[in-house]
Amino acid sequence: MASGDLERGGRNGKNRANSYHQSSSPFYVENTEKQWTSWLVPMFVVVNVAVFFVVMYINDCPNNNLGFEGSCVAKFLGKLSFQPLKENPLFGPSSHTLDKLGALNWDKVAHGKQGWRLITCIWLHAGVIHLLANMLSLVFIGIRLEQQFGFLRIGLIYLLSGFGGSILSSLFIQDNISVGASGALFGLLGAMLSELLTNWTIYTNKAAALITLVVIIAINLAVGILPHVDNFAHIGGFLTGFLLGFVLLLRPQFGWVQRQHFPAGAPVKSKHRAYQYVFWVIAVVLVIVGFTVGLVMLFRGENGNDHCSWCHYLSCVPTSSWHCGK
Repeated sequence: MASGDLERGGRNGKNRANSYHQSSSPFYVENTEKQWTSWLVPMFVVVNVAVFFVVMYINDCPNNNLGFEGSCVAKFLGKLSFQPLKENPLFGPSSHTLDKLGALNWDKVAHGKQGWRLITCIWLHAGVIHLLANMLSLVFIGIRLEQQFGFLRIGLIYLLSGFGGSILSSLFIQDNISVGASGALFGLLGAMLSELLTNWTIYTNKAAALITLVVIIAINLAVGILPHVDNFAHIGGFLTGFLLGFVLLLRPQFGWVQRQHFPAGAPVKSKHRAYQYVFWVIAVVLVIVGFTVGLVMLFRGENGNDHCSWCHYLSCVPTSSWHCGK
């Protein structure tokens, strides 16, 4: 990518009980629960790939490249050929094309009243490498979640997490453009974590599942401290998805699910535990407050770094091998 761009990019054990399928993931599925057919996540993948082809066609490197950074890559692709690698090492379009087609640009969102960029940037990618990394992650994470919880809940988490990631990114990254679906992907990871926590009592291999998931999340967030990676989009998406998981991914207690098999007059457990309702209320309040405060600050043109002098280290930590610029 060009130096002015930021990319957003980048489960285990036994059954819960005898009525749960064996799985290599900590997210088990009850036999008594409805299994959904995953179609929304594959559609998201198709849309992202299609949008990338459209972007490359509009980019039209052979006719628009001025040659300052070298010649186009893979010229045999014609209009779909890539920008010079010195300009975009991820095999993709120019910064100008991404910006024109809806990349996240703080100045245009805050002062140009182009709030739609908070959504459109989720569907744009900086290059083939960026696209492949995000789409493979979406397939591996999203399909299983959609099979367990359905297209509506997972679709809402994906889109709202991407939106939340865009808001936080805009508040802290104001000198570069940003594109990518990884804020939404981190939202799915966050939702997986909160789903495990809020449904804690129906898991058997709790510690292994929790440790594995936390390690995966930590590694992915650690990658975000490298230069030219928008870790604020990752963090914003993760926090949004984490809160939404408490709201949308509640599972009924095992005793309630099996109530039809109990003898008449046998005591039946409540559908959810009290702590699940507490988490639900807290999460709803935090999501509403977070979105409201973030959007108000954004459209007032405020810079998040003015309120947090150390937060820039969350997205890039300078070392002897690289610098973070602004």
